[in-house]
Amino acid sequence: VRIVDSGGGLVQPGASLRLSCAASGFTFTSYHIKWYRQAVAKERELVALITKDGSNTTYADSVRGRFTISRDDVKFEAYLQMNNLKPEDTAVYSCNVDQFWSQGTQVTVSS
Repeated sequence: VRIVDSGGGLVQPGASLRLSCAASGFTFTSYHIKWYRQAVAKERELVALITKDGSNTTYADSVRGRFTISRDDVKFEAYLQMNNLKPEDTAVYSCNVDQFWSQGTQVTVSS
């Protein structure tokens, strides 16, 4: 089982980033997919979730309307499109599928 995320970086406020999560070694389509983030000295926060059939999504209040979670069940990938990024979005973002976690990708929003 392997889950690898990518797409983080250093951007200015107002910019966009797209995070990707690539999975292998298990039945991807059987699971909901979640993106979490953890900022320095803060607890891990659930940012977004997409159900296993892709029909429903939920978002943290802090990102609703700016972030979009999606999945591609052919490629076994999930995505987090982040628009209008703010300094408070700075954190390590991780993808979670069942008990499996990606390594985390750093997103830094700073002018």
